[in-house]
Amino acid sequence: MVEFWRGGGSESTTSVAVAQRVEAEGWDGQMFMDSQSLCADPFVRMGAWAAGTQRLKLSPGVTNPLTRHLAVTAAAAATVQSISGGRAVLGIGRGDSALAFLGHAPTTLSAFRRALTNLQTLLSGGEVPFVADTLLTDAPKIETISLGDRPHMTRLQWLPPGMAKVPLDVAATGPKVIEMAAQIAEQVTFSVGAIPERIAWAIGLARAARQKLGLTDAGVSYGAQIIVVCHPDLEAMRPIATAMVTPLARFQVMLNDAVGPQNDDDTENFTAIRKGYDMTKHSVSLADKIKGGTLSWDFVRRFAIVGPPDHCVARLRELIALGLDRIVVVGPGFHTEVNKDGPSLFARDVIPAIKR
Repeated sequence: MVEFWRGGGSESTTSVAVAQRVEAEGWDGQMFMDSQSLCADPFVRMGAWAAGTQRLKLSPGVTNPLTRHLAVTAAAAATVQSISGGRAVLGIGRGDSALAFLGHAPTTLSAFRRALTNLQTLLSGGEVPFVADTLLTDAPKIETISLGDRPHMTRLQWLPPGMAKVPLDVAATGPKVIEMAAQIAEQVTFSVGAIPERIAWAIGLARAARQKLGLTDAGVSYGAQIIVVCHPDLEAMRPIATAMVTPLARFQVMLNDAVGPQNDDDTENFTAIRKGYDMTKHSVSLADKIKGGTLSWDFVRRFAIVGPPDHCVARLRELIALGLDRIVVVGPGFHTEVNKDGPSLFARDVIPAIKR
């Protein structure tokens, strides 16, 4: 059955009461943004939520290979796995705002592949040689210590016997990351929007990459980050939806022009985002105004899912039918309340309809 996750946001506090409410609403998982300059630490929050819930899965959404040593990241994820009784997932990408606000661009493809491979080894209890570590540091090499012997590799020696391995979930947008993620990780979460042609393209790349190694879909789960604005008043939600699309669509153009299926309107909007996005504000800032000064409404409604519950259900069913196992809902989709004390429209009407 398809899983529904809430995407991570820039919350600065953790409430066990909120965790319990999210679980009671029927969500399957919660992601926690990992960007030290913009939000609180995800692993601390995951630990608090793990202690206060019974079935909710928990993941950073997402971490990166550089702001923590890989062994530190693996240990944090495994700790949450132990506390939660097997509900941890380790979400990782090449790096975004966490690196940008330290003065760095996303990690290279070769370093990212090496990091994914080493994380899988560490999470499985294996050893990773020091020479394979990608973390740069000014600390002297261990060979300078004058002792009878010294550690020669990294391993999580404390892992509880019999504890299930933490699944690795890779956030992927471009072809090369999609392909390497499909070959290495247990989960791949596409960030290509809600455009069906782009979802089908991404799944096709992943399946082809696995077939090269003689692998089937049996060993991997495909998910997608989808902006959902579930509300009957489209015009009222139009500025909210447009503001939410820009940060996520930005991943398509951070390093190069967008690739994959796109019509002329998609291309024009992707280009505007690439030229106009202001990373210092991490929100909408279009230097080159298009179509009346903002993203086109057609593009917004293709890249995101915007509308009443029945529209959201129909759009999501179309995407799930392409082969998705998980939907990570990004944006205000789970904040649009029926009333102050009730569940969101999405949790009340959409999740049950899909799961039925």
